[in-house]
Order: sequence, then structure tokens, then C-alpha cells
Amino acid sequence: MSVTSQVTTFSDIYTDIMNRARADTALTATSNQAKRYANIALQDMHLGFEYRLPWAIRRAILRTHDTYETGTVAVSIGATAVTGTSTLWTTANNYSENNARTTGKMTISGTTDIYRISAVGSDTSITLATAYVADSAASGAAYVYFEDEYELASDFLRPVDFRTFSAVAEIPLINRQEFQRKFPRPSTSGRPIVATILDLGVSGSTALVKRVQFYPYPNSTFIFPYDYITANVAVSSTGTEATVLSADTDEPLMPLRYRHAIVLGAMYHWYRDKKNDARSMAMKSEYVDIMLRISSDFDIGTY
Repeated sequence: MSVTSQVTTFSDIYTDIMNRARADTALTATSNQAKRYANIALQDMHLGFEYRLPWAIRRAILRTHDTYETGTVAVSIGATAVTGTSTLWTTANNYSENNARTTGKMTISGTTDIYRISAVGSDTSITLATAYVADSAASGAAYVYFEDEYELASDFLRPVDFRTFSAVAEIPLINRQEFQRKFPRPSTSGRPIVATILDLGVSGSTALVKRVQFYPYPNSTFIFPYDYITANVAVSSTGTEATVLSADTDEPLMPLRYRHAIVLGAMYHWYRDKKNDARSMAMKSEYVDIMLRISSDFDIGTY
């Protein structure tokens, strides 16, 4: 770490925290505390000012899936196994995506129920997530496979604007409760006119699965550009983004000229936990001041 330059790397940041606190930099426990406070401060910064931090904004494009209705299906009452005739469920379409996937849903002629799909075994085999309910078994029945929920970018944290999913496609966002109240059943197909963001259960990791749900469900392939706030706050020396500062050579995503704000935020937490209220409040005042100046900096495109 240079003694005269702005803090740059993770090592610079947590070393500066310890130096300001006059702590022993040779103690592993102390350096670990400084590292933790640095990451807390960095997360706080993105949590409170995400709409005014341009470096946290990312762009992505979502492509919807056309409905699939080729062939017929058969399924017994109380069963989850659906057998298709003249169906091509595991055959790829023009976009190298299978015609049916576990992210989809299915309606079967003769009922109004909507079934989620838990597995797609072959071109002619689908497993429903719940048992088929009807007055009689379906045989040679028409069906509609559709998708109204889509995975978002892997680093998606939240929308830039909670009022709009895609400004280009003119798709507004509404909250989940309002969406479920207005559109409890995805019974209509067409070009989506409204969306909501879902947090689903974990799958293969500790992170919640985030999806966007549309209404009506898409009946064609559409392209929807959207902007979002990334969950990543750091970048490695090889250019890989991450959700925390970890290696000594990692750097915050924020521009170099603002990085001392992380130290001020960390010092607030440090002194607060050490029960030094006077210094804690002094550091908090400096941190709030620098964050207000950052968020008002016209040089980064704020207003």
C-alpha cells in the first residue's frame, strides 16, 4: 500500500481502517474485523444509494418462449406422468431451447387447471408437479405449454426503477401482492403488458432464485431489454465481478476517487462496536457527507 495514494485494493482499505484505529495490523483477528467492516460498509453503500451509483447498473436482454401446442397428450386421474403423441418436447427450437422446459406450465383441454412442470423426460414424456385432477382421464387431448416466468441475470439484485421492468418494451412493474390480486391465474396469452419480480426458493445454492413473471403469458418470441442493479460490488485482479471483497488484490467496483468512503463507513461500524460513541458518530457524519456528495456528483451522471 502506498502511503500517499488513494486506497485502491482490498488490502489498502482494511489496512487503512486498522491504521486509523491505531490497531495492531499484525493480528489476524484484527485484520479480519477490518475486512468484515469494509465489506459491511461497501454493502451499505450499494443498499442505500443504488439508484445513484451508475457503476452498479447493468443491462440485459430477456427473450420469451413461444407457446407449444403440437400433438396431443394423455394422462390418468391422480397421475403426474403425461404422455405425448406427435410431441417434440425435448427437441430444440430455433433458439437452441427445448420446446418444453421445467420452467414452463401446461393446461390440458377439458379442465381449467394450470400445472407446473417438474421434469421433461423426452419428446413424449412430461412430469407434472401435482397430480392431474379431472372428471375423467385425458386421452388424445389438446394442450398448451407456456412460460410466464423467466430467470433474470445471475447477478440481478433489483430493478433500477421499481415502476418499470422494460422501458423500451413499455412493461410496467407492480408489486407481487397487486399482481396476484389482479392476475391470480395466467389464463390469457399475448404480448405482456405488466410484470412483477418474484423471489423463489433456493436451488443448488444459498441464493434466492429471482424471476420476472409476465401477464399475459407470451404467445410468441419477444425481446425485452431491461436495466437492473447488480448484486456484485467487487472485481478481482482478473476482471471477475464478485459479491464481496475477498482477496487482497480485489477492488471495489466504485471509481477510485470515491473509495475512501468505504473506510469512513467501516470506521463508523468499528467504533460503534467498540462502544466509542463519540468517534462512531463523527465517522458516521463524515460517511454521510461523502455519500451525499457522491450521489450529487454530476460527473457520474446523477441529477
